[in-house]
Amino acid sequence: MGDNDQVSHWNAPVAGTPVHAVVPVPGSKSLTNRALILAALSDAPSRLSGTLRSRDTDLMIGALTALGTRIEGPSGPLAPDDTELLVTPGPLHGAQVECGLAGTVMRFVPPLAALATGTSTFDGDPAARVRPQATVLNALRDLGADVDGDSLPFSVDGTGSVRGGRVEMDASASSQFVSGLLLSAARFDEGLELVHVGGSAVPSGPHIEMTLAMLRESGVTVEQPTASSWLVAPGPISAVDRVVEPDLSNATPFLAAAAVTGGTVHVPHWPVSTTQPGDDIRGILRAMGATVTLETADGAGHGTLVVVGPPRLSPVDLDLSAIGELTPTVAALCALADGPSRLTGIAHLRGHETDRLSALAAELGAVGCGVTELDDGLEIAPAPLRGAPWRAYADHRMATAGAIVGLVVPGVEVDDIDSTAKTMPGFTSMWSDMLAGRS
Repeated sequence: MGDNDQVSHWNAPVAGTPVHAVVPVPGSKSLTNRALILAALSDAPSRLSGTLRSRDTDLMIGALTALGTRIEGPSGPLAPDDTELLVTPGPLHGAQVECGLAGTVMRFVPPLAALATGTSTFDGDPAARVRPQATVLNALRDLGADVDGDSLPFSVDGTGSVRGGRVEMDASASSQFVSGLLLSAARFDEGLELVHVGGSAVPSGPHIEMTLAMLRESGVTVEQPTASSWLVAPGPISAVDRVVEPDLSNATPFLAAAAVTGGTVHVPHWPVSTTQPGDDIRGILRAMGATVTLETADGAGHGTLVVVGPPRLSPVDLDLSAIGELTPTVAALCALADGPSRLTGIAHLRGHETDRLSALAAELGAVGCGVTELDDGLEIAPAPLRGAPWRAYADHRMATAGAIVGLVVPGVEVDDIDSTAKTMPGFTSMWSDMLAGRS
């Protein structure tokens, strides 16, 4: 998917009138990258439709291809715009793996690389080298893998198998540590008994539920005896042809545009039932005063989500521990509400693409909003806002948060709008089309 119209510094356009638009959203990154891992480990070829093509998913495709998986488009060799993928498993071998800034690559691929024959080396963007990684690497060591290093760059010396068995780890920094092990665990000789031993609950629970659901669809026997333990039986991973849902978290900036401008945005193909945490934006927008309706579903279990913005946004007090990735969108909404809001349960966001709590406090403060950074969240006190440079910190969700604020605050300039290509190539075109009322 091309994105040639993007520029690094971007003057966020102001919505002179309420936004009225239909906004189709590309496929889910989280579903796409999980589907790719499972397809690479499965017992036969799989066809994936509606996949997201973005930097993160292309990094996953590159990693799996380097390790020995064949990934093609509908007409043969993979093209940049192909969203229908034919994934054919192959013998896994050592490779150089480029992670970029993709947490799913740096945490999901090492267990798969441990099943390969040969040494795989992992590295990524400078910002990725400070992201928490040791938890999953230490767990792999405990399960019998040979791993050198505790953060990027590191290497995995694969012998073609992993013993598996019981392992304890503190996954309170990221649910990706849990998902990364679960996705490959059926291929471990003894399967996996994973126990979270941290003082805090594993964040982003819906993402683990997504992993469990996809494993079961692939014929893997997986159980969750307690809220902090998981059992995966050893055995084959069945090939599954999957249709990837739209990325609901990536839809949230567009829905927020309706909320902050008093307009209306329709997002088609919204799933009636989903494991995606982005679905929780519906309740958040209702709590802030918007009208949210999921129109009649089609035969495939999808409808059109319609959000109508209120005359003014109400403040909220929210625990976002299960849905932390929505925080930048929600924080931008809170900065434009008519009273102070409190967002908590999100200390783990300090280990995302950037320290999102500090970044949000800094950028919202720069445009004039009152922000207090808490140990596990933010207190946001709206005030008259002014235009100012908005730093994205190479973080796609920070960039889109700046775009939301810029809809009603002239002079917001996002310094790295290209960072949105991580999960949403073509964002600026989609944003412009929305403002012009084009679907």
